[in-house]
Amino acid sequence: MKHNIVLADDHRLFLEGLVRLIKQEEDLHVLYHAHGGKYILQYIESHPDAVIDLVITDISMPDLDGIALNKQLKAKHPEIKTLVVSMHMDTSMVDALVQYDVDGYLSKNANSAEFLQAIRSILGGEKYFSESVKQAYIDSAFNKKKETLEMLTEREKSILKLIAEEYTTQEIADKLFLSKHTIETYRKTLFAKLNVRNLAGLTKYAIKLGLAE
Repeated sequence: MKHNIVLADDHRLFLEGLVRLIKQEEDLHVLYHAHGGKYILQYIESHPDAVIDLVITDISMPDLDGIALNKQLKAKHPEIKTLVVSMHMDTSMVDALVQYDVDGYLSKNANSAEFLQAIRSILGGEKYFSESVKQAYIDSAFNKKKETLEMLTEREKSILKLIAEEYTTQEIADKLFLSKHTIETYRKTLFAKLNVRNLAGLTKYAIKLGLAE
């Protein structure tokens, strides 16, 4: 049985290369390809009986970008798998795609073997994110953690750690030889700096930053 694939990319050479690559595979079939996201939606709406297993789309296209296309596809046709390809390793873009259940994200610099691996993994029901995407995510998380730690004073880190260890305001005050009012002020500052609303939020942040277990 052949899997039907639909392609969208406004870079003609890349699109033609991808069509050629897929056509060489006995189990894959290019059902339709276009230079923009809106044509993909038009094709799907005008061919309601077409069985489409996977849509591969570029992220940056002039009429309807890959993020918007993925969002609309998942809203109207959740059974269709989506693989987004991009030159950019922007973690905020990946976040937006993951939020709307994208099935994969691959760098355009990937070789043909990885493209086929990603396609077959997704058709097999798995998610596929290239190593460069995973590394960008790790780097981003590390930088955010570093920036947050640098934003907090040593005293604030100490108080955050004790809050996460479930010490009461009075116990923290006694431990650090400060007044209860001062600890409450620090706690309010931590709420504002870390953009959380309660003690549970502070505890989660303390664990994320490695200040508590």
